[in-house]
Amino acid sequence: MSVSPSEPQPEITLRQAQSNVDDWIRTIGVRYFDEMTNLAQLVEEVGEVARILSRTVGEQSSKPGETPGDLADELADVMFVTICLANQSGIDLTDALQKNLDKKTKRDATRHLQNKKLESK
Repeated sequence: MSVSPSEPQPEITLRQAQSNVDDWIRTIGVRYFDEMTNLAQLVEEVGEVARILSRTVGEQSSKPGETPGDLADELADVMFVTICLANQSGIDLTDALQKNLDKKTKRDATRHLQNKKLESK
């Protein structure tokens, strides 16, 4: 049963995303690119995100006739390549993200609350 684009998509966990990307790579993508190629791909995709944001909310303007691009699609590309790097490095992103959030919570428990630069204007 296919889901039409207007219907909400089922939620996906990071673990499911890692499995889905791995399945895609092994069936459609043939194999993972090496890590350095994936790093270059990641930098390229982040650059595309930066280009869109610099033209839509930043001070850069688009060239005549140029469309800025699809931010959601480019962010998904960043996630895809990040997941590829995690998969080929044996990293469980669910576990890694939780540990990272725990670290940030402990380290920054009051830091941002006390930052005068972040006070409402």
